[in-house]
Amino acid sequence: MPADLAVLGLHHFGLPLAQAAAASGLGVIGYDTDRAVVDGLNAGRSPVDGLNAAAVRRMLAAGFRATDDPAALGRARTAVICAPTPLGEDRALDLSAVTEAARTLAAQLRPHTTVILESTVYPGTTEEFLRGVLEDGSGLRAGRDFHLAYSPNRLDPGNRVHGIANTPKVIGGLTSACTEAAAAFYGRLTERVVRTRGLREAEAVKLLETNYRQVNIALVNEMAVFCHDAGIDLWDVIRCAETKPFGFQAFRPGPGVGGHGVALDPNYLAYKGRTLGYPLRMVELAQEVNGRMPRYVVQRCATLLNEHGKSVRGARVLLLGVTYKADLADQEGAPAREVGSRLIDLGAALSYHDPYVPEWRVMDRPVPRADSLWEAAAEADLTVLLQHHRTYDLQGLAVKAQLLLDTRGATPACAAARL
Repeated sequence: MPADLAVLGLHHFGLPLAQAAAASGLGVIGYDTDRAVVDGLNAGRSPVDGLNAAAVRRMLAAGFRATDDPAALGRARTAVICAPTPLGEDRALDLSAVTEAARTLAAQLRPHTTVILESTVYPGTTEEFLRGVLEDGSGLRAGRDFHLAYSPNRLDPGNRVHGIANTPKVIGGLTSACTEAAAAFYGRLTERVVRTRGLREAEAVKLLETNYRQVNIALVNEMAVFCHDAGIDLWDVIRCAETKPFGFQAFRPGPGVGGHGVALDPNYLAYKGRTLGYPLRMVELAQEVNGRMPRYVVQRCATLLNEHGKSVRGARVLLLGVTYKADLADQEGAPAREVGSRLIDLGAALSYHDPYVPEWRVMDRPVPRADSLWEAAAEADLTVLLQHHRTYDLQGLAVKAQLLLDTRGATPACAAARL
C-alpha cells in the first residue's frame, strides 16, 4: 500500500513530525537505521523525551510503522529527511547522516515524490549538495521528475504551548511547483505555511533563528559577568527591562548553551570544502562568550568556597540538573559535563542529582548520584543549580544547603549566590 509520508530519522525532530502526521490521518512510515529504535517504536516504546508510550501506541493505532527496510521508502508520496547534523571537531556541520539518508532514499525514489529536508544545514546545501545525491542515485531530475524543498525545523522540545500545529511552517522549493507541493503537504499539519523566495532563503531562516538565540544569550551572559563584578542584581535588571513593550525580548544567562540548535557559522562549507573568506563575526563572538561560561561558573564556585574558608580541592560539590533544558532528560550539549570535569580537575569530590538522569558520567567516570536530595545538599560544601527542573523545591534547598550557587536565577538573592 502507498504511504502519504516517510520520515527518515526517528529522533528528536523526526518522531514529532511523524506523530503529527499520523494524528492528522496521514499514512506514515518511519525509517531509521537503528534497529533498536525501530523495534522499540513498533513495540510501543519511545526513544525521545516528550513522546510517551501512550502517544506511541496512538501512532501505531493510526497506522504508523517504523522500519529499517529501505524498500519501504519507495511507497511514500512525500519523504522528509530529519537526520541529525551535529558539529564536528572543526565546528563545521557533519552532513554524514544526511548523506546516508539521501543515498538510501535516492535508490528508492519514484517520479512525482516530494522530498523535503528539515535537518539544520548551511544555505546552499539542499540545491548544491542534496540535489546531486538524489539525482545521481535515482536518475531522476529535481524540479522535473520530483519536487525538492527545504523547511527549517522549529520544534522546541518540552514546549507545552507551541507545537507543529500552531507554529508557522517556513518552506522554500527548488521551483515554484516544488514550493507548492511542500506547502500542500505541510498545510495538512499546521495552521499557517510561509513561503520563501527559494531554497537558500528557507535555509537562511534556520541560520538566522539559531544564531539569534546564541547571540542574545551571549549578550546576557556577558551582562551577568559585568553585573556581578559591578555589584548589580542582573535578575532585577532583566525583570524591569522586560516590561518594555517594544524593542526588547528577555533572555536569561546560564552556565552555557546546550541543545540541538547550535551556533552556525557558514564560513566553512563542509560539503564543498570551501570558505566564504570571512566569518560571521557576531556568531564567533557568541560562541566564544557562551563557551567560557562553564569556566566562569567554576571560578564562582572556587570564590564562594574560598570566602567560607574552604578550598575546591577536597570540597564536596553537588550539581543539580545536568540536562540542557528544564524538565527534559536530553543532555545534548549541556554545560554540566564541562563544569563537572573542571571541578574534578581542581580536586572536588563531585556528586549530582537529576530526576531525569539515573546515571551520569564525566571524563568517562561515573559520578555518584544523590539518592536523598535533602541529605546530599546538607552534606555538600557547595550545591550548584545548573538546571531548574520543576520538581526542585528551591526554597527548601536554600535552607538545607551549606552554600548554594544558583546559575538560573530561580532563588531570591537573599537565599543564594546567583550567577
